[in-house]
Amino acid sequence: MADHPLLSRLDLNLLVALDALLTERSVTRAAERLHLSQPALSASLARLRNHFNDPILARRGNAYELTPLALRLSEHTTIALDAARRVFESQATWTPHESTREFSIYGSDYGFATIGAAVSRVAARTAPGVRFRFMLHNTPIVDDAANSLRSVDAMVIPHGFITDMPYEDLWRDRWVVVADESNAAVAEGLTWDILRASPWVFTYRSRSAFTSAGRQLQMMGLEPVVDVVVESFLALGHFIVGTNRLGLVQSALAPEIARLSGIRILEPPFDATPTANALWWHPVHDRDPEHAWMRSIFLEAAREVRSEVSGGDRYIEPIDIASDPVSL
Repeated sequence: MADHPLLSRLDLNLLVALDALLTERSVTRAAERLHLSQPALSASLARLRNHFNDPILARRGNAYELTPLALRLSEHTTIALDAARRVFESQATWTPHESTREFSIYGSDYGFATIGAAVSRVAARTAPGVRFRFMLHNTPIVDDAANSLRSVDAMVIPHGFITDMPYEDLWRDRWVVVADESNAAVAEGLTWDILRASPWVFTYRSRSAFTSAGRQLQMMGLEPVVDVVVESFLALGHFIVGTNRLGLVQSALAPEIARLSGIRILEPPFDATPTANALWWHPVHDRDPEHAWMRSIFLEAAREVRSEVSGGDRYIEPIDIASDPVSL
C-alpha cells in the first residue's frame, strides 16, 4: 500500500519523455521526436532527475552519456511504455475493420517472407487500418523469450527454442540444399561424401542459435566446414553463387532463392527433420480479443503458406535417398 501514493503522484507523460531521452541521449533530439519545445522537455528531465535523484544524462565533453542508473532504466522503460499503451488503447468493443492497432511480431527473415507476407495480405481484406511491425529477433531476445514477449504481441519461431508459453502451430517445412549451378561436385547430384567434403554457409551457428538441419548433420556425425555464418536465410544464396559452398534453407524460400542467377536447389541425401513453425505469445495476451483476432489471421495465413510450400517442388531437384544411404 505504501507504493500507491507515490505512483498516484506520477505523470505517465514522464514515461514518454524518459523513453525519448534514453533513446536519443539528447534533450534537443528527444524534444524533436516528441514534437515538444526544448524548454518543455528540459522541465520533464528536471522532474525525472528529482524523482530518481540521478542526472539521467551526464555531459561528457560535447555529448551526453547515460548514467549507470539510466542504462538500467533503458532495459525496462520501453516495456513499461508499451504496457501502458496497451492498457489505454484497449476498448470495450473492437471491430477489425475500424481498428488502427499495430501488432508487433518478432521473427526471422524467413518468417517474414512466408507467414509475415501472408498475414499482411489476409489482414488487409478485413482490417485495412491494422498495421503489423515485423522485427528481427536475435539470440538474447529468444533466450529471454519470457520477458521479450511481454513487450511485443508474438514471435514466429520453430519449436525447440521456447517453452512454457502459449502457441499456435502454423506450418511445417522441409530443408533443401543450395548450391552453385557450376559446382562440379554436385553435377550428378548430392551424396553424403559431398556434404562431408564441401565447405558450407550456415545460417545462425551458436550454442543457442542454430537450425534443426544443421544440428542434425552434427548429430549424424558430420562436422561441416563452415566458411561463412550469416544471420539471414534470404541472403544465403549470395554467399554460394560462384563458390563450391553448400547451404541449407527451408523449401518455402526455394522460389525466392532460385530467382538468383546461378543457383541450384537440391534435395538433401538424408531424411532432414522438418521444421515445425509456430506463433508464440505471452499469457498476458490470452484474453485480449484483438490479440485473439490476430492469432486467427496467422492461422488463416498459415493455410496459404502450407499450400505454397506443397506446390513449390518444381524448384527442387530430387534425389533418390535410397541410392545413397547414410550410415549412422
